Amino acid sequence: MEGLPRSALRNLERKLTFVPAGREFHDWHEPRGSQMRLMYFYFEPQKLKALSKRGITDLPDAPRLLFEDETLWHTALKLKTFVESSARDPIYFESLGTLLIHEVVRSACGIPSIQPQVQGGLAPWQLRLVTSYIQEHLNERIPIDTLAQLVHLSPYHFCRVFKQSLGMPPHRYQTNRRVEHAKVLLANRAGSMTEIGLAVGFSSPNAFATAFRKVTRITPSDYRRSVAPPMLCE
Repeated sequence: MEGLPRSALRNLERKLTFVPAGREFHDWHEPRGSQMRLMYFYFEPQKLKALSKRGITDLPDAPRLLFEDETLWHTALKLKTFVESSARDPIYFESLGTLLIHEVVRSACGIPSIQPQVQGGLAPWQLRLVTSYIQEHLNERIPIDTLAQLVHLSPYHFCRVFKQSLGMPPHRYQTNRRVEHAKVLLANRAGSMTEIGLAVGFSSPNAFATAFRKVTRITPSDYRRSVAPPMLCE
């Protein structure tokens, strides 16, 4: 995709790609089984004006290649199922399409998805307290014991119910939040790679680059080049 390095990812299961309008995109796949399927959704930019009163004025212009987002995935899957069915309900179809656009925007902007409360997981007050604490201490290494004590649970039980609620262990959640904050700093050119890595809690540029690439599939430098305006020299 224009603006991103070529991907050599082999496992495309549950992967999503967002191509902004005007970007060149070429894909080639070598099927690894008989069940490989792809689906493409196209959004006409001019039609987004009709959604402006509902909180959307523009789609993001940063490309994203083969990323994961559970909330966005399930919305796209619901729309795919509807398209392939024989259902005829234009209002429901339009609603699903609008929801998908909202989820694309939220995902691209790093806004946490609205997750349903999983039975047996953290209570709403516990979830708010823990996620807020993690967000406020992104540049620190937070022990599991500290998070568990916040919500009056044992470390073992806390890890289990945290994963039930958010679909991932606490350490991965914190890493993902660090990377999302780093995206904002990179887009705003808020310091060097080393400074941004330290600002979001990584001990070295290599640790920052490794974690960022694991989450986004691209390096921090490539991400900055794809979203940040060029610097002008006078």
